[in-house]
Amino acid sequence: MVKLYEDFLGGGVKKIVRGGCFFGVLLPKGFIRRLVLVFFLKPGVATIGVLVSDFIFSAGDYPTRPGVYLMKDAAGKIIYVGKAKSLRARLSSYFYSRARHTPKTRAMVERIAHIDILLAGSEKEALLLEASLIKKHRPRYNVVLRDDKQYVLFRLDKMSEYPRLIMTRNVVRDGSVYFGPFTSAGAAKATWKLLNSVFRLRKCNDRAFGNRVRPCLYYHIGQCHAPCVLDVDRDMYRDIVRRVEMVLSGRTGELVGRLRREMQDASEGLAFERAAQLRDQIRAVEKTVERQAVVMHDNSDRDVLGLAQTENGLGLGMLYVRQGRLLDEKTFFWPGLTLEEGPEVLDSFLSQFYGPGRFIPPVIIVPSAMESEALSEVLSELRGGRVRIVSAASSAQQHLVGLARSVAVQAREQENSITRLLAKGLRLEHEPLRIECIDASHLGGQGMRVGQVVYEDGRRAKGETRLYSFPELEGTGDDYAALAAWAVRRIESGPPWPDLLLIDGGKGQLASVEKALENAGWDNSWELASIAKGPSRRAGELEDRIFRPGRMNPMPLKPGSAELLFLQRVRDDAHRFVIGRQRRARKKRMLDSALLDMPGIGEKTARILWDRFGSLEAMLEATPDQLQEIDGIGRKRALRIHEQLSEIRVCRKSG
Repeated sequence: MVKLYEDFLGGGVKKIVRGGCFFGVLLPKGFIRRLVLVFFLKPGVATIGVLVSDFIFSAGDYPTRPGVYLMKDAAGKIIYVGKAKSLRARLSSYFYSRARHTPKTRAMVERIAHIDILLAGSEKEALLLEASLIKKHRPRYNVVLRDDKQYVLFRLDKMSEYPRLIMTRNVVRDGSVYFGPFTSAGAAKATWKLLNSVFRLRKCNDRAFGNRVRPCLYYHIGQCHAPCVLDVDRDMYRDIVRRVEMVLSGRTGELVGRLRREMQDASEGLAFERAAQLRDQIRAVEKTVERQAVVMHDNSDRDVLGLAQTENGLGLGMLYVRQGRLLDEKTFFWPGLTLEEGPEVLDSFLSQFYGPGRFIPPVIIVPSAMESEALSEVLSELRGGRVRIVSAASSAQQHLVGLARSVAVQAREQENSITRLLAKGLRLEHEPLRIECIDASHLGGQGMRVGQVVYEDGRRAKGETRLYSFPELEGTGDDYAALAAWAVRRIESGPPWPDLLLIDGGKGQLASVEKALENAGWDNSWELASIAKGPSRRAGELEDRIFRPGRMNPMPLKPGSAELLFLQRVRDDAHRFVIGRQRRARKKRMLDSALLDMPGIGEKTARILWDRFGSLEAMLEATPDQLQEIDGIGRKRALRIHEQLSEIRVCRKSG
């Protein structure tokens, strides 16, 4: 029996105490205190239960189906989210194989007070659910991808009659061709300017392209053929598009050779202006690829990952190989982790990094074999084509993983990251990874709204922006009541919760939110702070004041410090957002009023015009043909509406 305990506890047995129907094992001093219960239900058959922080694990309580498990601490906070083919087997491994746990896993198990499970129909569904829950709750013991922003891509709209090259951060299945990614937006912008200046693709969006009546400035400076208004030869334009596509897809050698021959022919034919244009294109192509090294000769796209343990944690290096050329690289870092957590890091990283809108290559090379069938299936659906996750087998692949590993060695934690500076400057217990900022606004007491912007890891999360309306407060102009009502609405909306809630205002606004949270019985403590204008009350003043609960005086942040400037930027974003929505709503009301005053236009027609043109200015510029294109508006009605809009335009000019 002692051998059983030694196998289970790694030899940490001091004394066996017989007590009724179970044996208790007490660990020696220095071990984390733990009580192991061995129940004898039948002769020779034992069921082991583990008591950790008052939590007893029993494998029979959990099904063998796939799903997601959420581990919570004594305060009910989610500390880890994981997936499993068999929930029973996976959870049992945390409690029955302790000797093989990493230090991080041992520390996590000691904090478990409760485990919730969510069943899934398949391992693929569990994988998707796990990734969304990790992003939502950001548990302490999960490998959370903090730098999960979308990188810059080039998009070439091949479905358009006259395609244009634009920069984007999202991939949409619309027939377009994408090139990238670029981790440096500045470098991508420089490349975009260079290509557009010499290849003369159109720059305007589809709406401007369809409504323009004369060439824009780009045409006059020789950077666009103006297909919006001029009869541009389609074959010639398609040839330009093919050249741009060859540059971005890595076929630069073929393109440069072709351009040199055309330049020579133009020169011999005394077409020196044409020869000069071809010379500029050659220089642009060579400058575009001068920093891209050839690492593979199969002209394929692939991402390569490498792991390396550093002095303070675990680094991950990522190489973006496009058409055999090393396009860019990126590092990620997790402090306190070791190579023992490598498999978990890779699995969690891939599921979080490659999300909707991300460019996904057909091949992803990882340093070691991993269970990737479900992940490959998910990524294949996102990409719209097959995705293979392979371990480095050939010498060429091992060389690439070695390069990625050398990049990973350079990864390090940012000692002076803005979240760390804020934690120190505001005296917070933890880094404020998620910051929510709110600002109440109204126009003469009307249209009471509270705008909310979110920053995650120091970056604006535009998809999390929210606007709260409070019709019950119309005419009051009471900012305090609006902020208190917002606090209740925010609790109702659920997680993810903010690590820091920043309020635009002074001690009064801060106290209003604090009291509202207290009255709502909210025990999930948020760190609160408010930001008020400095003595001069001017915008852009460096001496804005930061207040915290329980303090009479503002926080001692140095004017012009990085943390104060950051909080001012967050506040300004919230202010601009809510004011912009206020003005848009007022403008819409004015527009509806102006349209409804026109004979023959009711609410339905006004709504159709608003949805089609978006602004009164666009309506005033509309032609009868454009009005006639709207469903339900015939030729006679279009002419009548155009005449009435013309009268409004004349009145505005005369006024």
